[in-house]
Amino acid sequence: MNRLNFLIVFLIVSTLSSCGIYSFKDVSIDPAIKTIKIGFIENRARIVNPQLSPLLTDKIQQKINQQTKLTRTNNDDAHLIISGYISDYSVSTAGISSQQAASNRLTVSVHLTLRNNIENKTVEFDVSRGFDFSANLSIEQAQSGLQDEILRNMTDEIFNKIFSNW
Repeated sequence: MNRLNFLIVFLIVSTLSSCGIYSFKDVSIDPAIKTIKIGFIENRARIVNPQLSPLLTDKIQQKINQQTKLTRTNNDDAHLIISGYISDYSVSTAGISSQQAASNRLTVSVHLTLRNNIENKTVEFDVSRGFDFSANLSIEQAQSGLQDEILRNMTDEIFNKIFSNW
């Protein structure tokens, strides 16, 4: 019975992926684009989390290396050049219970510039995401607990804005 279930799942996945109904990778890159330069994501927010800039830059580099065939370079004549900065890192009240803050929201925003040297075109965009946490936690505790989620979500948002048809 186990082999039969495996065979059925395999046939369904094979059929869906081969007929073009479903694609497992949604990355859309012009075949002429072969190189990429990824600049350091600087932190210009009022509140500075000193770990966020280097970790976010590293995560973006890793995701592009793992999910594209682009070759990283430090040359300014790369086909794509990504640069940007953290523009907002702020805390606000997200929920109130009994006239007290019950939850807070950490908002992280990144401003990016994407230069396509093949098409001689530059596009700028912002990615922003809110991360809720208990009002009983300090900002340092919240940062510590949310760091992996922030990095994963922001990296995915940035990658999707650059490479996918979203």
